[in-house]
Amino acid sequence: MLGSNNFLSNIAYLLTMRKILLALAFLIIYSAAYNQQPERCTRILFVLDASRSMTGNWESARKIDVARRLLSKMVDSLDKKDNVEMALRVYGHQSYVPPQDCEDTRLEVPFAKNTAGRIQMKLKMLEPKGTTPIAYSLQQAAKDFPNDDCRNVIILITDGIEACEGDPCAVSRDLQKRGIILKPFVVGIGLDPDFKETFNCVGKYYDASNEDRFEDVMGVVISQALNNTTVQVNLLDAYGNPSETNVGMTFYDMFSKKPRYNYFHTINLKGVPDTIILDPLSDYRMVVHTLPPISKDSISISPGTHNIVGIDAPRGTLLLKRPKGAQYRNLQFLVEDLKGELVHVQSVERKERYITGYYNVEVLTLPRLRIDSVEISQSHTTKIQIPEPGIANFSAYQNGYCAVYVIQNDEVKWVANLPEDESFSSLVLLPGKYMAIYRPISAHNVLEAIKKEFEIKSGASVRVTFY
Repeated sequence: MLGSNNFLSNIAYLLTMRKILLALAFLIIYSAAYNQQPERCTRILFVLDASRSMTGNWESARKIDVARRLLSKMVDSLDKKDNVEMALRVYGHQSYVPPQDCEDTRLEVPFAKNTAGRIQMKLKMLEPKGTTPIAYSLQQAAKDFPNDDCRNVIILITDGIEACEGDPCAVSRDLQKRGIILKPFVVGIGLDPDFKETFNCVGKYYDASNEDRFEDVMGVVISQALNNTTVQVNLLDAYGNPSETNVGMTFYDMFSKKPRYNYFHTINLKGVPDTIILDPLSDYRMVVHTLPPISKDSISISPGTHNIVGIDAPRGTLLLKRPKGAQYRNLQFLVEDLKGELVHVQSVERKERYITGYYNVEVLTLPRLRIDSVEISQSHTTKIQIPEPGIANFSAYQNGYCAVYVIQNDEVKWVANLPEDESFSSLVLLPGKYMAIYRPISAHNVLEAIKKEFEIKSGASVRVTFY
């Protein structure tokens, strides 16, 4: 008998271990699959100035030769990165000036994987000739990007400003608003200091005042183009502490107005808001989905550092308690701000958190119960008890038309109409004084209507008859 018990115990132990191992295997496979989800691809379009001014000398060589050498080196290193595609657009290289050809721009190498060799070959063949149509080139660049969900980045490398009366700033803003590109990078090669300000509205400007600086700038630009940045969102309570949490957040691109990220705010095991990841190439509008929602505009992210974004989000809790009985089991109520805007439709016996302040509450009872200026305070639960209702039972000798009214402060307010095709019906009503007016369906004289007044008391029923 003892041996039999040991055998059964061993079987139970093996079955338990099998379940544990299967669970661990599932977690390992799930975790691996989660971590191996493909990253969002990045497409980098190099827009290179090959206008006649690029033949000018710049330290060790001509500007075009320095740009050719450093850009060739850069694309070679990028070619080895996963989820990165590159393309090359050039302007000012097809037509000599004069005359001025303000449509002298061309996509020389379209987007694809491993395009470094083709870009390097094209760079070797370039010979600066023409003018500087920056605005038109950016406008045409919109067609260079495939229509999918990649991060689209433009890196403009130039030694001069717009020469064709176009507006590069307006074109850049339009492309960003349409969600075609993120904020461009502009790298100025030996640019006149007086011209630098003209590029601030085009994108993020970097001044390459010499060859070494040019190489450093290109490294910084590529790093920012590829890497996201950490952000901590502090939802501040009424005391200025980042204690509020467990609420959704959406980050919208300020230019395109499209949502870029959705997170659920979390406080980690160390008691601080957990870190999220944002693309530093966009400015954001953050919406925190509290009741009501709160938002913060024009959030700029500094690349390469840990950013902290704070917003006031003090919250308290609202709870409506239903009375005993089953009449109000599925009852709901409206929560409005003091301007009358609907904030939420809440169920009784369910807690919801609201931004601190005052709200008007309208309970969907018969008649509606309105409670104005309900205060919600930090970390406090405001409780409202709904009065226990009563029941009015209506009966008539035949079907007819009947309306029920509540009498409050010498004012008569409509509450409900009874079904026309039923001679018996009931209403659950709040305590108070009421009046019902009934006219048989066969009657055609206003004087044949019957009026009955009655009172509803909590937990009681009353019979209203029309005979």
